[in-house]
Amino acid sequence: MLFLTVPPFVWPQSWLLTYLAQTATMIVFALSYNLLLGETGLLSFGHAAYSGLGALIAAHVFNHLGGVPLAVLPLIGGIGGALCGVVFGAVSTRRAGTAFAMITLGLGELVTAAAWTLPDWFGGEAGVSIDRTSGPLIGNWSFGPAGEAYALIALWCGLACVAMYALSRTPFIRLANAVRDNPVRAAALGCYPRRVRYGVVVVSAFFAGIAGTLGLINVELVSTESVGMLRSGSVLIATVIGGTASFFGPVVGAVVLTFFSVVVASVTRAWLFYLGLFFVMVVVMSPDGLAGFVERQVARIATRGWRRCAAAYLWSTAAALLWTAAIVLAVQWAYAVQFGSDDGAGLSFAGVSLDDASSLYGRLGGALLVLALAGAVTMRVARRAWAGLATPQPGQSRMTGAAR
Repeated sequence: MLFLTVPPFVWPQSWLLTYLAQTATMIVFALSYNLLLGETGLLSFGHAAYSGLGALIAAHVFNHLGGVPLAVLPLIGGIGGALCGVVFGAVSTRRAGTAFAMITLGLGELVTAAAWTLPDWFGGEAGVSIDRTSGPLIGNWSFGPAGEAYALIALWCGLACVAMYALSRTPFIRLANAVRDNPVRAAALGCYPRRVRYGVVVVSAFFAGIAGTLGLINVELVSTESVGMLRSGSVLIATVIGGTASFFGPVVGAVVLTFFSVVVASVTRAWLFYLGLFFVMVVVMSPDGLAGFVERQVARIATRGWRRCAAAYLWSTAAALLWTAAIVLAVQWAYAVQFGSDDGAGLSFAGVSLDDASSLYGRLGGALLVLALAGAVTMRVARRAWAGLATPQPGQSRMTGAAR
């Protein structure tokens, strides 16, 4: 929560508030998704339907029922998302595993198709907009300024996170964990796996509706993209990047995903390529996500000692930086050649124009080769450092032998 509360006081810029509002929305969205994937083992490809429909219901209520305070709008969106979870969950929870994933994929596509065929309800291409200042005032707050709207979003983000953390410690989620690990044994002990899955889907849809409404408050618009597959894919990526085994893993993944989609996207059009590459690296090198990776490193330092691990970490960091620089240089060069001559806008990276970029990257071809070679050499040294770290010290060997 310090990440969401401290920066606005240090640097209250409008772009920063917008970025933090998007991060807070994605945090709630990713945590709600992890109730399905991490706690119950349900892979969903249509989670955006709950957030989008919840926000859409909240928008219609706010526009057509006068006197609804903006501060309670996320609760209305959450109830709307839960109602959708009641309907869709009755169908999707009849099966688990791959069948559940395919059912949610079909339901998500069904909602997306309905968004285009029912323009009176979904607003068509323009979507459904709200005026967040039209609600009753709360004190002197009209929620028109970005700071007031962000304060409301951050408050609801904190409340939702606390509620989901408390929920993760309840016997109900313990039952969901049992259904995830061994549904046959859970059923033999008197548990009804489908009922547990159904309950988790409804609760997850409730918090997804809250997340969608927070996005509605931020941009004052809910569109057909809010229920699309791109939105469902983004929350899946954020959750997997952060890690499903830890409660705070999706929080980390949400921060990383928002960084790519806002900060990296503002300097290069290749941000989706970088996000995909980073996602693949995390899945291959750390299947339990960034949270699991950090936990392993903390345990290693506690066991081996920081001084013994320092060299391996320094060489690994140097190798990672060199390879990152080489990959960025190669990708930006390729994008400049591919897209620069098409639109005449040049390479939108670090403020370099097309003409300058062509000559610049022509001169830096050798630098790319140097970076790749340096990265390969540094990585080899890092591997030797890690191999030496894995070898037990003499004192540790004697202790192990004595223990045996």
